[in-house]
Amino acid sequence: MTPPDDVETVLARLHRAAEEGQHLGAVAALRIAEPLGLDALTIDLITSTGTLELVWCDPADGPGHDLDTLQYTLGDGPTLEAVQHGYTVSEPDLVATDQARWPLFLPAAMQSPARAVIAAPLRADDGTFGALTGYRATPGAMTASQSHDFHRVRDGLLPLLMRSAPIAATGDSGGGDGLRRYRAEVQQAAGVLATALAIPPDQALARLRAHAFRHDRSLTDLARDALTRRLRLD
Repeated sequence: MTPPDDVETVLARLHRAAEEGQHLGAVAALRIAEPLGLDALTIDLITSTGTLELVWCDPADGPGHDLDTLQYTLGDGPTLEAVQHGYTVSEPDLVATDQARWPLFLPAAMQSPARAVIAAPLRADDGTFGALTGYRATPGAMTASQSHDFHRVRDGLLPLLMRSAPIAATGDSGGGDGLRRYRAEVQQAAGVLATALAIPPDQALARLRAHAFRHDRSLTDLARDALTRRLRLD
């Protein structure tokens, strides 16, 4: 396996892509988590309904997707807090974190490899439009250098993501911008339910979340069953 680039190389590639007017797709294959001392890294963008859409994971087959989905399904966690409040969230030891902070996410996270987390909002002049979240399998605070590099990478990603963010607002697949909408089926199922019950999309999503939580199911699997008519949305 090819060793990951160091942080300075990553930043140089991000800067070059930004100068060329590229989207995240131009550097989507970059391995960024490992040089930052992290085991997983995720990017979420805010949709037009105010929910978060996971659009990128590093590594692609790592634990980031599952940890992000936990927060999306349960409705609390570090990524959501960073977006809602606009500040960086850092917990060096999830085992020792006060459960009142994330009463649903923390117990579920204990069944995952994650033991430390950092989440930083993605901000532009118009406000917060997403979050960059990193996870580590061992507890302990990031060093000052690692934390500084994490925020440097976040800032390097901003111009690429600001060009890609319109997919979150429009609900389009993103075309050639290189972003993957991991929860497209959930958004579709929420839209169908909202239409069927004549309720707002956020209420429809809340009902799907409650059903998934009550029956200990993945929200994505639940949405897929609903869209293929194996589950009645009403």
